[in-house]
Amino acid sequence: MNYEQARFNMIEQQIRPWEVLDSQVLSLLAVVKREDFVPLAHKAQAFMDMEIPLPPQQNPSQCMLSPKVEARILQDLAVQKHEKVLEIGAGSGYMAALLAHRAQQVITLEIEASLAQTARDNLQKSGVYNCEVRTGDGAANLAQAVSGNDPLRGPFDVIVLSGSVAEVPASLLSLLKVGGRLSAIVGFEPMMRATLITRVAEDAWRTTQAWDTVAPRLLNFPEPSKFVF
Repeated sequence: MNYEQARFNMIEQQIRPWEVLDSQVLSLLAVVKREDFVPLAHKAQAFMDMEIPLPPQQNPSQCMLSPKVEARILQDLAVQKHEKVLEIGAGSGYMAALLAHRAQQVITLEIEASLAQTARDNLQKSGVYNCEVRTGDGAANLAQAVSGNDPLRGPFDVIVLSGSVAEVPASLLSLLKVGGRLSAIVGFEPMMRATLITRVAEDAWRTTQAWDTVAPRLLNFPEPSKFVF
């Protein structure tokens, strides 16, 4: 397989037509080798417009998001070199690698221990050293997981949810700096909204929903109660 040609086709035929036109994002997609983060069994699908399942495959939500969704999120966030980023849902580490190339520091949480180790290995092999992969449940006791005496504790400039949620928890929003941005895919199938929340003041947030997509759920985030009449 000609990986470079496949990468070029992915950028030009999938990502540009999806209104990803930021030259820095497009250049980064050409540099960070997506195929190095894809499980061996799915290497041939590395550049296809699809979600790629990740081991141990006990839950269908464990996957790499499609390339165009990852690229659009990266463009929306406009991460800067001085910024600190938190990602929920490390997966194989690919999105974390993209973020790390743009940011000063990335912490990424992964609930599945074996997958967290895979992400660590992939990032190390790719020469990404400003990203720390932690095994943890991003939906539970998040503030404790990223605070305390840890020098990498919040608040964060950027928070990325690499999967969908029914709604964004207030506990996550509280970890944003003023001026910070949170990206999440919010809602229910068959249509969800890519949501960007900016903290504009201590007690004020601005929300924009610029495009539609669908993504698997992040594990353990709350779902609204379903009433039966």
